[in-house]
Amino acid sequence: MTFSANLATGLAAMLLAAAVGRTAAHLESAGSPSHLATRERARIALSHALPKLDGNHLKATVVEVHYGPGESSPAHSHPCAVIGYVVEGTLRTQVMGEPEATYKPGESFYEAPNGVHAVSANANQTEPADFIAYFVCDHDQPLSSDVPETVHSGAK
Repeated sequence: MTFSANLATGLAAMLLAAAVGRTAAHLESAGSPSHLATRERARIALSHALPKLDGNHLKATVVEVHYGPGESSPAHSHPCAVIGYVVEGTLRTQVMGEPEATYKPGESFYEAPNGVHAVSANANQTEPADFIAYFVCDHDQPLSSDVPETVHSGAK
């Protein structure tokens, strides 16, 4: 890996740590004193190998996503690897060819580049759901694009 790729990878890791740290601080502030005493200061929320990337153009982007009660996104795809971390609520996801999954606060997930996201939704009809989407890209293009209904209709 080149120096610039190592530097970009290190910066990406620091951004994710900052995002997770912000979330952990938020969660800790709401906890009881006995809960805080047993809480780990740092933990690995997710570790996943990334696809081969061009180290000359790496860019990390952290996006806060909010779904109101019962809200969802239309089918979409991301050109880059995505790491998600649920902050609040319950998130339902399904990438075409994989089983549907449900994630709760403190849980993380990985989405490979160009996967068709047939389901991305708040699993709760009365409470909001928030998560952080951390994109690792090696080229400039939109972070998300809609997928025609005919492509994902067989995913469910």
